[in-house]
Amino acid sequence: MEDHEPAFGQSASEPSSLERGLHVARALILADLHASRVAEADIVSLVEEAVSHRRWWVEQWPEGVVFVAGLVAQDVQDALLDRYGRWPLCPVCGGGDPHALDVQPELGEDPQWVCSETSTAVARIGQLGARL
Repeated sequence: MEDHEPAFGQSASEPSSLERGLHVARALILADLHASRVAEADIVSLVEEAVSHRRWWVEQWPEGVVFVAGLVAQDVQDALLDRYGRWPLCPVCGGGDPHALDVQPELGEDPQWVCSETSTAVARIGQLGARL
């Protein structure tokens, strides 16, 4: 079956679970970027690159679609570190060196942004706006 053909019992207008998972991951990461006020065009392009890369990955392992949001968040975080610096910065720790939040679990469902210094769960992926 080609990528463009709907699955049996699925209409042509319904996205596949793979596509839904990728769209949700994109939306969650973009929400966190907007909340952090860093959703510039070049940074949004990094999200698109991460989603494209994870599309191939989840096509190889369809059961992994539940992990895509956390993986895309990590991919974007890594790309931002290479080009711009740490993101998202921890809103929990007031003093000391600024540090980024980590995605936990690294490969699991329901990923969250967590402060590695205090082990504090700050927000679910996509919900940083409530904490910043």
